[in-house]
Amino acid sequence: MYSLRQTLLLVMCLSCFSATFAQSPPSAPLPDGLQTISFDSPAVGRRMKFDIVLPPDYEQSDRRYPVLYLLHGYMQNYTVWGRNLGAAFYARNIGELIVVMPDAGNSWYINYAESAGGQRNHWEDHVIEDVIGYVDANFRTHARREGRAIAGLSMGGYGALMLALRHPDIFVSVASTSGALTHARQRADAIAQQRPAPQSRTAADSPELARADAVISQIIDIPGFSTQEERNPLGVDFATVEQAQAYDPFQIIYNVPKSQLPHFYFDAGLSDGLINDAREFMQVLLLNDVPFTYMQTTGRHNSEYWRRSVGQFMPVQNEIMQRALGNRP
Repeated sequence: MYSLRQTLLLVMCLSCFSATFAQSPPSAPLPDGLQTISFDSPAVGRRMKFDIVLPPDYEQSDRRYPVLYLLHGYMQNYTVWGRNLGAAFYARNIGELIVVMPDAGNSWYINYAESAGGQRNHWEDHVIEDVIGYVDANFRTHARREGRAIAGLSMGGYGALMLALRHPDIFVSVASTSGALTHARQRADAIAQQRPAPQSRTAADSPELARADAVISQIIDIPGFSTQEERNPLGVDFATVEQAQAYDPFQIIYNVPKSQLPHFYFDAGLSDGLINDAREFMQVLLLNDVPFTYMQTTGRHNSEYWRRSVGQFMPVQNEIMQRALGNRP
């Protein structure tokens, strides 16, 4: 059985997925500066893709650039940020950073406790080791903490915050927009109460999902990882309460010395139920005298809100990195 909160989150995720039905068709031209990279990811044992936006002067210069990693939401994919939500526009407008948009299916960006069906579901390692490793090896980046930031929406907001806290030596800034920040705590509570894990949604659940899935799977175009059914990891996410708590931002923030914490940015729409997650985490930061940036404004858990949000947090994170790199007065 789903809890009320899990049901509401699933409804929001379905809304997110339906909104991507309006994505540009597979044949549509990519935004300026955006390209798609296909590479082998040992962490998940498959060929994967990410979108990347390079600065306008990248080919004409020998400069190195900081990198912002943008994580997609549940039932979304690597194409959403750059092609639908305006990230490519804002990145090119800023003009002094690289933006990378990985894909992690519906994994919540964690290393699964157990994988099934012959899969390898180490999605944390996919981002931290494989994606970042490939980007640093193949593009002119500042391959150190001061030159890396991470952000995400909904599931990706949780993923960004969780990864930044589990790897404080890698990211100098983290942003969460509409983040489902209490996901791991909800799963820990469910395990403690011996409630079954929520079932993943597939295209078979509704004709609307089936129609959207048929189009979006062509856009994703990752063999064996394009439909929603393929993108739902097989196995066990957390086998114990302790494993879930190890991925809970409300727990792991206390494992990081204050001097090593990244800069935090949070926002959410006033009509988004997940704003309470952001407010709760903000209270943790307030009580512990941790610097952060917080914004709440009109909006819901939808694409319209995220198109505005990325235009707000991307410049903030760029300034954090540029200052850390010594590029500001």
